[in-house]
Amino acid sequence: MRFLIPTVALFIFAASADAKNVAGDMFNLGIWKLTIPMDDDGDGVADEVTMPLLRYFEDPDFFHLSETGDSVVFRAVCGGATTKNSSYPRSELREMKKDSKTKASWSTTSGVHNMTVEFAINKVPKKKQHVVAAQIHDEENDLVMVRLEGKKLFLERHEEEDFMLVEDYKLGTFVKLMIIADNGRIRFFLGGKQLLEWKVEAEGLYFKVGCYTQSNPEKGDKPDDYGETEFRSVYVMHK
Repeated sequence: MRFLIPTVALFIFAASADAKNVAGDMFNLGIWKLTIPMDDDGDGVADEVTMPLLRYFEDPDFFHLSETGDSVVFRAVCGGATTKNSSYPRSELREMKKDSKTKASWSTTSGVHNMTVEFAINKVPKKKQHVVAAQIHDEENDLVMVRLEGKKLFLERHEEEDFMLVEDYKLGTFVKLMIIADNGRIRFFLGGKQLLEWKVEAEGLYFKVGCYTQSNPEKGDKPDDYGETEFRSVYVMHK
C-alpha cells in the first residue's frame, strides 16, 4: 500500500495549529477509516488506511488537501480496485467509534445521530455520470445515498422513492447537508432548511463520506476516467 506521509508537515503543524498541510488537518479523522481504489497487497479487494496512519496520509491520486487548503479532495478512478460486495471503486471514509478500531453501529430508534457536511461533486465519468458523495449504511446494504446522476442530486433510499435535492446541479457547487437520525426517523436539511422527514426504523448503521464512483470499464468508461468530490467540512455527533 502506498503512503505519502510528509514528515515536514509534522513540524509545520506543531509550529502553527491553524496551518492546513494535509487532509487530516481539515477534520477529525480519528472516527474514520479510509477505503482507497488500490490493491497494493494483491488480495483482490480495495485497500484500507486506518488510524494512526490515516492522520497524515495523503495520495495525490485519490485523497489529499485541495490546492486552496480549505477542503479535502476524494477521487476514485473507474478502473480502481473495489470492495468485496461492490463492482464500483471508492475513495471513501467509513465511520468508526472513538477508539478508531471498532466499527460504529447505531440505531434510528435510540439516541440522536447527526452528520453535517459541506461538499461539492467536481467530476463524474463521461459515460455513466453517477457519483455518490455520502451514505448511511447498515450491516448489509445502503439505507440512503446522496447521489448525483447527470444533473440530478438526490437521496436514494432503500426500498423507498428517491427524493430530489437539487434538480439542476452544477459540478463544483458546494452544498451544505445536515442529516439527523432520532426517534425512528431520519431528517434531511439542505442549506439549513428541512426538506424531508423519513420514518424508518433501522439499526447497525454508520455514516460514510467521500467519492463512490458508480461506474467501471464494463459500463463503457475508460479505466482512468474518474469521479471526484470535495469536502470543506465533515461533522459527526452522537448523543
